[in-house]
Amino acid sequence: MADTILEMRDITKTFPGVKALQGVSIEVERGQVHAICGENGAGKSTLMKVLSGVYPHGSFDGEILLDGQPVRFGSINDSEAAGVVIIHQELALSPFLSIAENIFLGNERVKGGLIDWNQTNLEAAALLQRVGLKDNPVTKIVDIGVGKQQLVEIAKALSKDVKLLILDEPTAALNDDDSAHLLDLIRSLQAEGMTAIIISHKLNEIKAIADKVTIIRDGKTIETLDMHGDDVSEDRIIRGMVGRDLSSRYPEREPKIGEELLRIEDWTVHHPLDGSREIIHQANLTVRAGEVVGIAGLMGAGRTELAMSVFGHSYGTGISGTVYKRGVPIKTNTVTRAIDNGIAYATEDRKRYGLNLIDDIKRNISGSALGKLANWGFVNSSQETTVASQFLKSMNIKAPSVNAVTGKLSGGNQQKVVLSKWMYADPDVLILDEPTRGIDVGAKYEIYTLINSLADQGKGIIVISSELPELLGICDRIYTLSEGTITADVPRSEATPEVLMQYMTQERETPVNERA
Repeated sequence: MADTILEMRDITKTFPGVKALQGVSIEVERGQVHAICGENGAGKSTLMKVLSGVYPHGSFDGEILLDGQPVRFGSINDSEAAGVVIIHQELALSPFLSIAENIFLGNERVKGGLIDWNQTNLEAAALLQRVGLKDNPVTKIVDIGVGKQQLVEIAKALSKDVKLLILDEPTAALNDDDSAHLLDLIRSLQAEGMTAIIISHKLNEIKAIADKVTIIRDGKTIETLDMHGDDVSEDRIIRGMVGRDLSSRYPEREPKIGEELLRIEDWTVHHPLDGSREIIHQANLTVRAGEVVGIAGLMGAGRTELAMSVFGHSYGTGISGTVYKRGVPIKTNTVTRAIDNGIAYATEDRKRYGLNLIDDIKRNISGSALGKLANWGFVNSSQETTVASQFLKSMNIKAPSVNAVTGKLSGGNQQKVVLSKWMYADPDVLILDEPTRGIDVGAKYEIYTLINSLADQGKGIIVISSELPELLGICDRIYTLSEGTITADVPRSEATPEVLMQYMTQERETPVNERA
């Protein structure tokens, strides 16, 4: 008989105008890794917030049983005291405190009414060793990468005697090496007897680590699959998530490529704090009307730096080179000039730089081109609402209205708002940096379809992505970037993961930190 650690029965959670969860039930066995899959907005994170006390007992209907006993968590402190700890996708660490201080924040090691720093650092060091992190406990969070920060969050959970660990998109912002290390750690903790619930859009990781998968769609439980007993393919999981077969992950398109739209020549960028260090070295790149061009590269290759430096010199110093629009040199040294010249850039970090999360949908969409709505210096609010409502419908943004706060939307719907913002600005060239990061396969397909539609309208699209299958699936050509240098321009017909990786790892003869 299965040893059940958690049961959630008939959980229903309603927000104004939206029923986020409708009678969701889930059962988790002790010592297993249980994955929860679903499209953005399906209710996965809401369910975990109900479980962890973020949404307290009384704010939802249904019952939660832990170790067979009903629990009524009034806050996240209550759930943590019971051994249920959640690590959110947006890590909750204080950047200017040390690793040790973060681990025991709110749970301080005290002696004689004062914090015992010796004990704090000793216990932190032991926890860091357990999660495989070799950094000194006194190191500040701001000085370590996001992969290590994720491990600090797990160490923090372990300090609270966690028995059920909830991880919401734990690898969304990690590179492949950090992701692999994190999955290995979860397996190690599972071997020690810990139970984990993982929310993830990365189906290959789900297949690699999960014992069972519960699929949620439109706030309802669809099915729970046994990854060991059932023949569970990624397509089977996708079918449950979206309610239909996706015969292809990427929509088909017949490209109609026109004349050269944008050309970048001899583009060189230096580090903003170290002018002697070259980040981008004499890059040359073109995109034609109706063309989708990819940029592939390993972490640190300079992909985002290249895009940001072109878009208003948003990154770097000592920038040299020329940008041509339809063969005519243009200035892009400010964001305003770049936009006026028909270039837009959708950042990889939509939450920090792409959106105003505390503002509503309509103002986020209109913000890129307020001049279109201005009469004598005042924004026409009625017209603003009409424009935003059109995008809400055409982009299939799931929200009660254009007055909904953007920060309350799912990741996929937030990304659609970002794209709507730049579509309203109507650029000729749109640079998309990690356009599908952290969103589900159904929303990805919608965004790929949108990219195709923009290309069919004669726009030039540049896509930066860490997912090679994505670039191979949607791009007409792919540039590879290594150590700040473009190493190849690969047509779609010749592009394979192996070919791209060969060029992505190609070393330059001239070191990146030497000026040309």
